[in-house]
Amino acid sequence: MSARPTPASRAQALCEALPRVYPDAHCELNFSSPLELLVATVLSAQCTDVQVNKVTPALFKKYRTARDYAEADPASLEHDLRAIGLYRNKAKNIRACCRILVDEHGGQVPQRMEELVRLPGVGRKTANVVLGNAFGQNAGVVVDTHVARLSARLGLTRHTDPVKIEAALMKIVPQEKWTLFSHWLIFHGRRRCKAQNPDCPGCELKDLCPSYPKFMKLKVRRSG
Repeated sequence: MSARPTPASRAQALCEALPRVYPDAHCELNFSSPLELLVATVLSAQCTDVQVNKVTPALFKKYRTARDYAEADPASLEHDLRAIGLYRNKAKNIRACCRILVDEHGGQVPQRMEELVRLPGVGRKTANVVLGNAFGQNAGVVVDTHVARLSARLGLTRHTDPVKIEAALMKIVPQEKWTLFSHWLIFHGRRRCKAQNPDCPGCELKDLCPSYPKFMKLKVRRSG
């Protein structure tokens, strides 16, 4: 009788399988600089990347530096972000964040976790996105709704709190893959393992997924 897979062995198997399934996995927010990624990630809270990417081309053309945001007219910036959820609060945070960048960091986005999380509107998730994708630093694992959902379904952790999920993943996923691991799970969550009605029959990871038998039984019951 074979031993039951551990979270660590599942993670190892996933790190081998996922790059074959999603060889082009990447951050789906459009950006060309650390500042643009920082702003886009702040805007993406409780908003889809698709919607953020519709707003940022004009935004990035108008506001090119941290000083541009810091000195922006509040009403004007709010107007520019009106298609984004919670745009008033996000406009306030972006102005305050960029004021600190100008006053304390020479207008540049800092490359240290402890400095990033001090910025208004920036938590550990946003900091991980910026460090991993703008600076190539594997400082942590981005835990969004897709990563949280798939971490449970794939048997990697039973935690539901994002901080605890990240800590658990950092123990079982090699550090050099932390940034990519998030992209792989996010790609899979958006394209195959959706919150409602996941495509289990077509799933490339079904042989590695402990939830596959349960979901297939549910599908059979519903179809019957």
